[in-house]
Amino acid sequence: MNASDLRGKTPDELREQLETLKKEAFNLRFQGATNQLENTARVRQVRRDVARVKTILNEKAKAEA
Repeated sequence: MNASDLRGKTPDELREQLETLKKEAFNLRFQGATNQLENTARVRQVRRDVARVKTILNEKAKAEA
């Protein structure tokens, strides 16, 4: 997921994306705890994507103010 792709989305779309990513992170944590996690790198990707979405949401909020 690129930051440039995210900047083209509306704040509502970004919030939906954030919710989806948080659910995925939750599921990945459970898979890791039960030793069912196959792609361990996905945890890092999701965590960084969450941070990326939050950053762009903050940028858009500051631009409106």
